[in-house]
Amino acid sequence: MLELDGVGFGYSPREWTFRGVSFKVHAGTATAVLGPNGSGKTTLVRCAAGLLSPVEGAVRRDGDAGYVPQAHGTAFAYPALEMVLMGRARQVRFFRSPGPADRAAALEAMDRIGIAELQDRLFPTLSGGEQQLVLLARAIAAGCPVLVLDEPATGLDLKNQARILTLLRELCSDGMTVLLSTHHPDHALYLADRVVLMGGSGPTTGTADEMLTDGELSALYGVPVSTVLYDDGDTQQRTIVVHYGGR
Repeated sequence: MLELDGVGFGYSPREWTFRGVSFKVHAGTATAVLGPNGSGKTTLVRCAAGLLSPVEGAVRRDGDAGYVPQAHGTAFAYPALEMVLMGRARQVRFFRSPGPADRAAALEAMDRIGIAELQDRLFPTLSGGEQQLVLLARAIAAGCPVLVLDEPATGLDLKNQARILTLLRELCSDGMTVLLSTHHPDHALYLADRVVLMGGSGPTTGTADEMLTDGELSALYGVPVSTVLYDDGDTQQRTIVVHYGGR
C-alpha cells in the first residue's frame, strides 16, 4: 500500500508546485498521474518514492519503493547486469558483495522483461529505450512491494510500450502496488484503476472511468480529446484520440 495524505511541495516558500494531494494505492492496483509539462508529475512521484520530502502532508508506504526514473544515460560505463544488480543493494549487507542469489534475482528480472541478451552491454552504449528497460529490471530485482515509475514509456517503441504495460499489469496481479506518471492517457486507460490529474484548478483524483473522459482530458491538456470504443475480440474497449490541429 502507498498513501499520500495532504502532500504539498514547493521549491520556495512562495511558489508551490502542488498542494493538497491525497490518494491511496492499494496492493494489486495501479494509479496513474497525468498532466501537462511542468505540472509537477515527476516531483509528485519522487515524493511518493521517498526521494523528496514533502513540505507538508505525509507519505506512507508498506516497505520500500522500487523507483524507475526516466533514462538519461550515465557517465559510468557499467554493464547492464551490474546496473540491475544495484537494485539488490537493500538485500546486501554492509561491506559485502552481491552473492549468487542477488545475481539470480537480477538475471530473472532481465529475463522477465526480455533483455537478458543485454546483460554484458555497457549501459551508455544502449539506446534510450533499452536503458529504460534496464532501469525497470533494476527496480523489479529490488523485490520491493511498491513500484514507482516516472514516465516508464519514455524512449520506447510501440512493441516495448506494450511489453511494459503488460508486465506492469502482471505485477499488479502478483499483488504489487504500482504508481506511475505518464504522458499517455491511453496507457493509464489500459493499466490504471485510479488516476491523479495534475494541473488546471489543482490536483484531482478519482477512478479511471471518472477521470479519463473527453471533458477532463480536453481541459487538462488544452486540446480536443475524445475517447472511442473499439472491438477487441468478444469485448469492447476504450481508447483515446487527440484531435491534432484542434479539430
